[in-house]
Amino acid sequence: MPHLELQGTGGTAVRLDALGAGRTVVYIYPLTGRPGFDLPDGWDSIPGARGCTPEACGFRDHYQDLLAAGADGVFGLSSQETDYQREVVERLHLPFQMLSDPVHSLAQELGLPTFETSGLRLYKRLTLIIRDGVVEQVFYPIFPPNEHAEQVLTWLRDNPL
Repeated sequence: MPHLELQGTGGTAVRLDALGAGRTVVYIYPLTGRPGFDLPDGWDSIPGARGCTPEACGFRDHYQDLLAAGADGVFGLSSQETDYQREVVERLHLPFQMLSDPVHSLAQELGLPTFETSGLRLYKRLTLIIRDGVVEQVFYPIFPPNEHAEQVLTWLRDNPL
């Protein structure tokens, strides 16, 4: 992992190259909708765009199971600003932090896929399992997003340390 510090919803920066010796799940998503705000035009017709909130809820609902299966931590990551993400963490009662990467530093460093819509550059949905500062597993493409946390959980159980 590159030496990158991303602002987290917990109020501090998180260094992606210093997550620790164990496994960390970082699920990367395009954009979480917010009540009362419109999604970009044509959002539902963009392949892979829809489903960020159900995906986040899946990781919330399986959080303890993921930890029990060997994950030392879980993070969500998008290009949305930290204040926007903080509202999502509170509204959805997420037990983990979201990381903000508005300038797509991680995409540039690792060559991660992005797409553009309505003047926004957004991450395509994917998940990294990071161990000892190295990407151990990549999930891409992800479908359906509402079942993805279960896929990660199965992989962790099938690949114990």
